[in-house]
Amino acid sequence: MASKLYVGGLPYAATESQLTSLFAEHGTVESARIVADKFTGQSRGFGFVEMSTSEEAQAAITALNGSQMDGRSLTVNEAKPMEPRSGGGGRFGSGPKRSRF
Repeated sequence: MASKLYVGGLPYAATESQLTSLFAEHGTVESARIVADKFTGQSRGFGFVEMSTSEEAQAAITALNGSQMDGRSLTVNEAKPMEPRSGGGGRFGSGPKRSRF
């Protein structure tokens, strides 16, 4: 079963093929994706890599977490499921109700 890894601290100029090459040294890469800003298209400095097995994923975490890529320190760990965002914030409807009197 494939294991998905979170990769943070990526250089903004990094490409998905560079990410694939980096992780391929530690096993079979099923997919590699760099997350980009939906408005500008620029990299947000993190991505996800899917390795074939959990053993390969663990080997990649051990080898690459804390390593350098183009002068930036990488954070590599097991990807966590995205938590639903709460609807708080915004201009209206947040904070305690205040009396006008």
